[in-house]
Amino acid sequence: MTTLRWALADGWTVARRDLTHWRNQPMTVGFGIAFPIMITLAFGYLFGGAVRVPPGAGYFDFLMPGMYGMTMLFGLSATMVAVSTDAAAGVTDRFRSLPMTPSAVLIGRAVADLLHSALVLAGLLACGLAVGWRPATAGGALGAVGLLLLLRFSLLWAGMYLGLVAREPGAAVAVQTLEFPIGFLSNAFVAPGTMPGWLGTIAEWNPLSSTVAAARQLFGNPGWGGDSWVAQHPLLMAVAWPVAITAVFFVLSVRRYQRLDR
Repeated sequence: MTTLRWALADGWTVARRDLTHWRNQPMTVGFGIAFPIMITLAFGYLFGGAVRVPPGAGYFDFLMPGMYGMTMLFGLSATMVAVSTDAAAGVTDRFRSLPMTPSAVLIGRAVADLLHSALVLAGLLACGLAVGWRPATAGGALGAVGLLLLLRFSLLWAGMYLGLVAREPGAAVAVQTLEFPIGFLSNAFVAPGTMPGWLGTIAEWNPLSSTVAAARQLFGNPGWGGDSWVAQHPLLMAVAWPVAITAVFFVLSVRRYQRLDR
């Protein structure tokens, strides 16, 4: 068996460990699906009437792509907590002592977290359909879902690196605290053009903004647009940002994992 096939086989073995945890802890999985749905309903029914949306748009048509993107962002701390918990409990060291491919632990974590995110996203898509949100075409919807999961895939590598650096679950609180500001500093809920100039520029270059804008375009939902280059090329940037983030944090994660005992 080649090295790649060993890595994939060992990685799937590690991923199955997390899937077994899902089966044994269904309440944890259920809350992970229910939380973004509760946030969506709160925004839609409590604050929706006070938020200005693009002319002619329904609030849920505008809100849902932003919530899909925010849900992908929230996975960053979830991955960090899982990785740092395994490191603090000695599970990672145990894996490293076994005759398995060194990258298997990271691959297994990536597969498990991406499957979990796909499940959470499916629940939120069902919520959107229940409250009246509709994508324009099935093909566009599949493309948008692919871009959302691509963003999540890139962020899980960032989460793994941060978890390996921290090696302490309590450190994830700092990342969780930053998730909401990073999410609000985007086009998910308001137009960057309404922000102070420098803040609006940061919001437009936020990778989350590119994915949300591209998802709105592919779903056929209204968005804010913008005159900047990055706002005019959301589809390109929705691919470029995750690829760049993955390239950087994949290398950092592998190096950090190999040097855990130093």
